[in-house]
Amino acid sequence: MKQFLAASALVLAATAAQAAPESYVLDSSHSQILFSYNHLGYSTTWGMFSGFEGQIAFDQEDPANSSVTVSFPVTTMLTGWEERYAHFMGDDFFGGADETVTFTSTAIEVTGENTALITGDLTLNGVTQEVVLDATLNAAGEHPMEGKPWAGFDATTTLLRSDFGLDMFAPFVSDEVEVRISIEAMKAD
Repeated sequence: MKQFLAASALVLAATAAQAAPESYVLDSSHSQILFSYNHLGYSTTWGMFSGFEGQIAFDQEDPANSSVTVSFPVTTMLTGWEERYAHFMGDDFFGGADETVTFTSTAIEVTGENTALITGDLTLNGVTQEVVLDATLNAAGEHPMEGKPWAGFDATTTLLRSDFGLDMFAPFVSDEVEVRISIEAMKAD
């Protein structure tokens, strides 16, 4: 019986010593999503989402135990040209200001010391599809100006507009959209 109690105490102590994911919130002023697509074979057109919010449950000891959720209205899109923005917000694409984009991770596969594949559900234009983000941890540690834990990540993926019912003008305007994500997140208070 003594051996069983000692073994149980060791298991409980080891479980308590494992770090649980810590809550981080996105730094909206330093988080962006860039997207690009081929326009009629003549150019690559760029756009950006910025100022969005989200949360990360970050487990530095076991990154596969982490998770991320992000949501933002499509109205946060920046296109660099007012007419293009109006076109994207019109019936050909998003159809108005009520559209919200969400991403919720469902699995994280660690692929290297600072890299992982983050699988999740992306909801865009009312359609939910599984996507995989190829992610890199840029830095994690004490922020030099804020004096608290901070983390920064980059990620890339390729989406097909047609998967989300946004295939107007394809294939002349490419169906493939390249996505580049760069975020900073601060430990929640």
